[in-house]
Amino acid sequence: MTTIDSGIQKLLDNYFDLMHLQNMENFDKVFHKVCNLYGVVDGELNIRSFDVYREAVAGRQSPAEVGNARRDKIIMVDQISPTLALAKVQLEMFGGVMQDYLNLSFVDGQWFIVSKMWERVGDSA
Repeated sequence: MTTIDSGIQKLLDNYFDLMHLQNMENFDKVFHKVCNLYGVVDGELNIRSFDVYREAVAGRQSPAEVGNARRDKIIMVDQISPTLALAKVQLEMFGGVMQDYLNLSFVDGQWFIVSKMWERVGDSA
């Protein structure tokens, strides 16, 4: 397996911590303030801005609080330049197995998620 840039690895570690523990300090370290999130819900394109998603995450119980096991993994990272990469990751939360495509950009001296596409691909074990 190709070595992952240490900055990207740190971002993904913070992302997994955020998604499982909902430590909101990590939210601003992970998502760029202009990012959007995309998914298809009931056949309709669902688009959430940074502010809308941040409010939703802050307002719900974390997967850790509701007893979900933490099973996350990096499936793939494709870094095409010093400032642009794509990561495919998997995690479990709220009874589902989720896979995300995370578009990453190196701006302001660090890596951020600038867009996220997500999909539930199965049920938790």
